[in-house]
Amino acid sequence: MEYEEILNKIKPELEKTLDYLKQEMLEIRSSRPAASLVDSLEVDCFGKKFPLKSLAMITMSERREIIIQPWDPSYLEPIENAFFNSSLQLSPVREEGRLKISFPPMTEELRQRIVRLVAEKTEKTTQTVRHWRKEAKKKIDDAFAEGELSEDNKFKAREKLDELISDYNEKIDEMTERKKKEVME
Repeated sequence: MEYEEILNKIKPELEKTLDYLKQEMLEIRSSRPAASLVDSLEVDCFGKKFPLKSLAMITMSERREIIIQPWDPSYLEPIENAFFNSSLQLSPVREEGRLKISFPPMTEELRQRIVRLVAEKTEKTTQTVRHWRKEAKKKIDDAFAEGELSEDNKFKAREKLDELISDYNEKIDEMTERKKKEVME
């Protein structure tokens, strides 16, 4: 067994972890509201769950508002209910067959709360990366114990693993710092 196989097996898992964090960061409010905050909201419509973006057009107004125009008027009530039952803490207002969500300027307290949320999401992602590092390290050690890897390859594998994990941790840190900066602007 080559150690590259072990590393190649965890790369997709690390990518999924990074993609998950990217999606989580999109859904966290920054100082400038964006449609991405709500576009993946799950709406229970006709007994099935749909992402909001498949049921309505989502646009931004110049007055710091998200405007949700359902494709069909019958979607309005389920969309409204989805907001009230979500953890987004947003209150849409019904107006002329559409919903408007206003975003007042953020207070310092809210900014600090959002930065803490960003830190929590980052920590969960970092824990997942650590888990995959531990799994790969165990596979490397097992392969060495079973004679499938030489001692030199074991140390090379660990070194390459540490480099790979370091790269992903840097990407996570960059994403986190970028989001914190957006929130504090």
